[in-house]
Amino acid sequence: MKKSIFQLNTRTVVTIGIGAALYGATSFIGIPVGPDTSLRPAIALLAIFGALFGPVVGFIAGLIGHVLNDVLTSGTVWWGWALGSGITAAFMGLIYVSKGFDPQNGAYKGKHIGLFIFYGIVGIIFSLLFSGWFDIAFMGEPSDKLVVQVTAASISNIIVFLVLGVPAVIGFAKRNAKVSHLSVNE
Repeated sequence: MKKSIFQLNTRTVVTIGIGAALYGATSFIGIPVGPDTSLRPAIALLAIFGALFGPVVGFIAGLIGHVLNDVLTSGTVWWGWALGSGITAAFMGLIYVSKGFDPQNGAYKGKHIGLFIFYGIVGIIFSLLFSGWFDIAFMGEPSDKLVVQVTAASISNIIVFLVLGVPAVIGFAKRNAKVSHLSVNE
């Protein structure tokens, strides 16, 4: 049985720390696709941590990881984008609460993958629209730049999510399905 998404215990805190550290440490790796925008494989980590540990863990790990990356690479935290990373992971983590979805024990169905893809794409688009709005409203960034930035980031994040994130979660569940059917003969 899955634990509550709001239960904070040692394992949850360690998972958040690992997720944030991995996301923060790998977010600088990418291929430039627009102004201050890259195709970043680290987006797949948001999908993995969200789906396997829930929307709260995903949100906190994405937020802290993005803040760490901003501090380490530029010394300035872009709060709209940091919140956007958390929102993306939270949306991807909505699949965690879906009845019958339990990749830890190898349980998932085709409908779960469809929902996961839907939640992920909606989360990416919503979070990037939020980040763009935040930059315009609070950071004084030009809207024409942000239209290009949000569009490029949306396309590249969706590609990474579909090519790396979804297969990683499916692979994890399949591996656990095989392991869970093993038995010990005495």
